[in-house]
Order: sequence, then structure tokens, then C-alpha cells
Amino acid sequence: MAEKCVPGEKDDRPECDELRCFAVTPLQTNCYAYVSAGECLVVDPGGSGEAVAGHLGDVRVTCVVATHGHGDHVGGAAALCRATGAPFAIHAADAALAARAGQMSEVGRSYDEDAPAPDRTLAEGDVVSVGAATFTVMETPGHTPGGIVLVGGGSAEGIAFVGDTLFPGSHGRTDLTGGDERAIMASLRRMAREIAPETTLLCGHGPSTTMARELATNPFLR
Repeated sequence: MAEKCVPGEKDDRPECDELRCFAVTPLQTNCYAYVSAGECLVVDPGGSGEAVAGHLGDVRVTCVVATHGHGDHVGGAAALCRATGAPFAIHAADAALAARAGQMSEVGRSYDEDAPAPDRTLAEGDVVSVGAATFTVMETPGHTPGGIVLVGGGSAEGIAFVGDTLFPGSHGRTDLTGGDERAIMASLRRMAREIAPETTLLCGHGPSTTMARELATNPFLR
């Protein structure tokens, strides 16, 4: 597991919200920790849950959220929740998929553990709060049936966790069970309409981007 910084790691607001990123699993999944007013939201703990918890000993983890149910995004959820006592949240349509994270997938990979049963199931318009920040759930099926994007508000305005729905110049694969190319294209069009151009998009793998950059360069958003 490697820790790395991402654009916008700290801002100049008095609360000094902080964004930490841990690269986990052989697929280098981005596990994000958003810290505000001493509280922490963890997004996509794909592996190394205990190690991630160890890096967050200075804050109180109040929620663990998965943008979708693939094992490389949820394999560390059980260990992280045990270590911190935080609840686990995911869209109901992906809960069964997440519960198989520790088993061999159709591409021949398994991850740390099956994800726990969700303490909270997320749906369109739900809000996850942490400190002075809020994150509103946008349903973005296509990569998986229960894929979501978390759009920041409050002290997190200007960022969005997009999971594997969008990558710079591309989008998430749709050839695995539950994937739907037509659905992901509809999700991308919706993101283009509803997410502000200046928003930083924090992707599930690789570098971040901005909506403005994707509107200008991503052929799937044109």
C-alpha cells in the first residue's frame, strides 16, 4: 500500500479539510480518505483495511463508502470497519457483488475479504456528511448496476468521487457481469450536464481530472 497526494490535498478554509489517498490492491485502486473537522469518510477501501486504519489514527472514521461493489474497491472494507467501528455503505444493487470480494472473480482475482453487509444502502439524492462536508449520491450505473458518484458540497464543494465510471479520456469497462455500455453512456451524459466544469473528479484508478478537461477532451462526453 502506498500513500500519495492528490490535487487539492488541502485548501485554505479554516477547517483545513484534507484529502488523503492510498494506492491499494495489485490494481492500484485509489482508496480516498476525506477529513473534515476531525471526522473522516473513507471511499473505496479495496484492500489493506488494517493498514489504512493505521494511517487514520489521528481522525475519527465515521463512514466507509464504496462507489461500486467490485472486489478491488471493497476488499478492505471489513477490516477497516472492524478497526474503526465505522459503518459500511453501498448502493443496494451492488451489495451482493461486494459480498463476494474475497472469492475468485470472473477475471481470476480475489481480494482481502468479502465486504460486510451494508449498514446503510445508498440511493439517488442521499447525503453522506463528514465534518463540514457533504457528499450527495448520484446513481451512475453502467460499470456495475449500483455504481454511484459522490458529489461534494459544503466544505467539499468542487470535488467528486467518481469511482470507475469515468477516467481521463475514457470510462470504466462494461464487459464484466452487470456491465452495460448503454447505461454508462447515459451516466456520463448526466455527469456532463449536472457536475460543474470546475469540479475535480477523483477516479478509482490513476490520476484525477476535471470535468472541464473531460468535456473538452473525452470522446465519450461529447
